[in-house]
Amino acid sequence: MKSIVIDPITRLEGHGKIHLFVNDDGELANCYFQVPELRGFEKFCQGRPVEELARITTRICGVCPDAHHMASAKAADAVYGVTIPSAARKLRELVYNAFYAGDHTTHFYALGGPDFVCGPDAPKAERNILGVIAKVGLDAGKKVIAQRARGQRVIEIIGGKKVHPVTAIPGGMSKRISKEEQQEIIKIGEEMVEFAKFTIQVLNDVVLANKAYLEMILSDSYAHQTYNMGLVDANNHVTFYDGKVRVTAPDGTEHAKYEPKDYLQYVEERVEPYSYLKYPYLKKIGWKGFVDGMDSGVYKATPLARLNVAEGMATPLAHAEYERYFETLTGDRTGKTPVNSTLATHWARVVELMFACEATLEQAKDEEITSDHVLDPPTSIVGEGVGIVEAPRGTLTHHYKTDQNGIVTEANLIVGTTNNNAPITMSIKRAAEGLIKKGTTITDGVLNRIEMAFRAYDPCFGCATHSLPGEMPLEVVVHSAESGEIINVVRRQC
Repeated sequence: MKSIVIDPITRLEGHGKIHLFVNDDGELANCYFQVPELRGFEKFCQGRPVEELARITTRICGVCPDAHHMASAKAADAVYGVTIPSAARKLRELVYNAFYAGDHTTHFYALGGPDFVCGPDAPKAERNILGVIAKVGLDAGKKVIAQRARGQRVIEIIGGKKVHPVTAIPGGMSKRISKEEQQEIIKIGEEMVEFAKFTIQVLNDVVLANKAYLEMILSDSYAHQTYNMGLVDANNHVTFYDGKVRVTAPDGTEHAKYEPKDYLQYVEERVEPYSYLKYPYLKKIGWKGFVDGMDSGVYKATPLARLNVAEGMATPLAHAEYERYFETLTGDRTGKTPVNSTLATHWARVVELMFACEATLEQAKDEEITSDHVLDPPTSIVGEGVGIVEAPRGTLTHHYKTDQNGIVTEANLIVGTTNNNAPITMSIKRAAEGLIKKGTTITDGVLNRIEMAFRAYDPCFGCATHSLPGEMPLEVVVHSAESGEIINVVRRQC
């Protein structure tokens, strides 16, 4: 038996490692996916005023603080039983769509893109954003940076800061925007839509025009038959800020559709001793292990899952891309037949990028966003609240319980990546089984193709690690300063 460790796995947010065990015949015997870091925000949110959590939980991660800001603010609204003004809701949704446009851009070009633009077997020194720029040109790199800046500028205008927004508070927003700021956001929205069109052309030229890539995307090594989860609006269209949670089965039928406050009736979390990341599953189906199928409660909540649970997109260009995506991958443009190819998540992300850009422009033109009425201060307290948004990496749930003074007594966070922990584990194993066969030389390219199985999920392990098993397990690895070889390993198990 031979052990191969991919540590650290790369181009993700946070830290993780993969252990592969290869038998004497050269075939995969087993593999483990571990997340060795811990955030533990659920614990130290206790004892804090609930209105502070919209600023505290953004510090979980610098990649998607806006998602935590919005989920936390919505949960705090519910704790105080307050309905926010219409203008405040529109401002929150507008800034959230602008955040999405920047975040999806980052993953497509900097994290997932190098595998396709540079090639999965390219030298690892080239599989990065600089390698992408070398392939597509400096002007394209400037466009990507400009798009990131646009999203951050909208967050700065509405959210008060470019990275960790602060303006969503219980009852609405702490500030309004001016007419001049509205005009600036409209211009940004127009530029975002043009960038989304450019990205679709990049997808067409680099990925879809490459027959080998399409075969890899549709191969069994990157396919899973799991349930899908995502927020939908009243028309069952994809939405990011608000709506009902819809869950569909591997065959496309609806399993559940529920209000965020009812999530505990449908979702349960499981803990394994080797990871700080929990394993949520569908409560009414049950946990059957890391297996596919209608009888397994494993579900995924990703861009691919969101398109699978929806019946279309709410903006015209994104809807046209939605139909093209399903027609190409399933032969049915209506979306009734789910896409189960993990690597197609990258394409689904581009469809969502177009939607986020169009929605930013559309919502920026709404005159109500400059209203003075953006806050209705709470006057009473309920003592419990749930807030759900769609983070770029999956359905994000914040659930708080407080005393009568609004001090948090319990906090439960199911982060986007947490939903996908089981399917990520399964995808890594499926890819490894397909790639490591008798007689195969395990090259860096083979290991990278295994990493591609988790990278499609755009995981954020920094956000997602909240299992607190007691005394913290610790492993110290001492390397030689000269050779880099491991000279000692000290372990403390909980």
